[in-house]
Amino acid sequence: MCYKKLFSFLLLPVWSFGQDIGGAKKDTSAFLDPVVVTATRKSMEGYLLPYSYTAIDSQKIHQSGARTTPELLMGSAGVFVQKTNHGGGSAFVRGLTGNQALIMLDGIRFNNSTFRYGPNQYLNTIDLYTIDKVEVIKGAGSVQYGSDAMGGVIHLFSHELDFGARSFKAKAIGKAVSADMEYTGRGEFSYQSSGFVFSAGYTNRKFGDLVGGDSTGRQSPSGYTEQSFDAKMKFRLGNTTTVSLVHQYTRQENVPLYHRVKLENYAYYFFSPQERSLSYLKLESQTGKPWMQSVSLILSLQQSFERRDYLRNGNANRFEEKDRVKTAGATVDLYSSWGKSWNSNSGIEYYYDKVNSAKYQYPVNGTAMQSLRGLYPDGASNQNFSLYTLHHLQAGKFNIEGGIRYNLLDIQITDTSKAPGSLGKVNVRPSSLVTNAALGYQLNQRAGLFVSFSTGYRAPNIDDMGSLGLVDFRYEVPAYGLKPEKSYHTELGYRFRNQQLSTSVAVFYMHLSNLITRVQVPGQQVNGYNVYTKQNSQESYLRGAEFEWKHRLSASFSFDMSATYLFGQNLSAQEPMRRIPPLNGRAQIKYQHQQWYVAIENMAAATQNRLAQGDKDDNRIPAGGTPGWYLVNMHAGHTGKYLSIRGGMQNIGNIDYRTHGSGINGAGRNVWLSLQYSL
Repeated sequence: MCYKKLFSFLLLPVWSFGQDIGGAKKDTSAFLDPVVVTATRKSMEGYLLPYSYTAIDSQKIHQSGARTTPELLMGSAGVFVQKTNHGGGSAFVRGLTGNQALIMLDGIRFNNSTFRYGPNQYLNTIDLYTIDKVEVIKGAGSVQYGSDAMGGVIHLFSHELDFGARSFKAKAIGKAVSADMEYTGRGEFSYQSSGFVFSAGYTNRKFGDLVGGDSTGRQSPSGYTEQSFDAKMKFRLGNTTTVSLVHQYTRQENVPLYHRVKLENYAYYFFSPQERSLSYLKLESQTGKPWMQSVSLILSLQQSFERRDYLRNGNANRFEEKDRVKTAGATVDLYSSWGKSWNSNSGIEYYYDKVNSAKYQYPVNGTAMQSLRGLYPDGASNQNFSLYTLHHLQAGKFNIEGGIRYNLLDIQITDTSKAPGSLGKVNVRPSSLVTNAALGYQLNQRAGLFVSFSTGYRAPNIDDMGSLGLVDFRYEVPAYGLKPEKSYHTELGYRFRNQQLSTSVAVFYMHLSNLITRVQVPGQQVNGYNVYTKQNSQESYLRGAEFEWKHRLSASFSFDMSATYLFGQNLSAQEPMRRIPPLNGRAQIKYQHQQWYVAIENMAAATQNRLAQGDKDDNRIPAGGTPGWYLVNMHAGHTGKYLSIRGGMQNIGNIDYRTHGSGINGAGRNVWLSLQYSL
């Protein structure tokens, strides 16, 4: 699909529906912006926020029919989702992903010391059925939340518990997708009182092989199974203090890497299991003192475990790799009010990662086992300490945001293996100081401008420094002395709203320096593979534009759309940046009457043939680039007192398509149905 066709698709509804936006009867319930808390650590109406953001509320989550948490983000302005395999999904925020985009969950860092450059699968280990809302802050977040937020922050919030009259509630959910592509069951239970609230849920899911459109057919192996459990309680300590205790656990089994089997001559390659758990205690207290209006304390413990089992055709040995990361965290955030128009958030954050890694070799025709050096140095650790202060000021029509953060890391690696490139004992302490400033100006009650400048960074982690072994047809050896990656982001935006229309447009420029990239070591090979290491060797820039439009056409009809354009250039190599998403967009028209709704959705992406050499070498990207595509989806539903039903048809045209950089094609025409019974 060419750019002209995509723009025609996106702009047609604007000309069709946007002719008269000022004469309708006032309706204060239309287009009330969601409250955004991630950008500034302070609740603020999204319309006043001097940064670009995208918010997905609980209604959108329930009605979307999304299969997983990554797929929920598809079509959001400024976000593009790549899928290396059916059991993964990596969100690009302003062209950056992996360890260059920060994921937060209930105010806790999700990224750990083994998050790698480029796409990863970890967002898919967060159960979609536990998520109540998602907020994406684009181009900012390092000052607010620390390392990795160069592209931005994806902040996921689990279901909030509210005190109230004593009651018991229960819920059962079932979902099925045609061609045996999905069977999901979930049960929930909750208890509510004026001083104590509790909820618990269990999700069991089976995903069959993904069936592509047109001539693609069933893509095997790609299916897997998943089980998740979550529990949350909240209680009062006096009149001003609450305590929350939360636990989440997800286990995925037999998750195949489809493109390894299809394109790289593997007999099999599985993640089995992929596990994630999070437990945290959150204490919130209102003191009423100006210098400490409120204080929040979060103590968290996370653990991820990944086992990879693989065999290449013709190889006499199969391999098993195990990586476990334990992360303990503590955050104290202090909210202060220094006057009617000036308040601040200041705090301390500390995270400690412990990494255990192992690799085993087994003869195909035997039982003898040989222990090898794992992907990471076994026992490596990373301490992450930060101090920050963020200030929020209002002066007439101006909203001003500014802050500063100091971050110090202590990475310790003891690598005693005899493999080529082993580091030995290493201790490095990278640090970074970042700032941001943003200004919003309200032209009137309906329109406003905003401009922001943010510095961002990503500190080198254990994956950067300690990886050893075969990675994408190259032998990678550890690196020492890496410096933090840096970003400098400038943005200009405009927002307009009235009772019928809400629209925003933003343009941005991001300069990236000290980027950590793989560099070939001249003249060195290991077992016939060229040797690579990582260096701070790249300077690049990104520029782009984003557009969102929401229009209430009548009491029952609404229309919304978004479009994103990105251009990335590697200045060091004088070529495009890798994996830059193509021009892409989404449009939806929706009819809702009382408890009924029906929606028709278009999603599209242009051809991406502007490729870096690394893209050309990537077997997941077709020769010459990824073709453009255009999808039509439909979904509808009814919400009743006890029974709710939702369903739809995806990819009505049964189009063959692949999101750029993915290792598997998207789903072809399919029908889904979801039932929910509540007591």
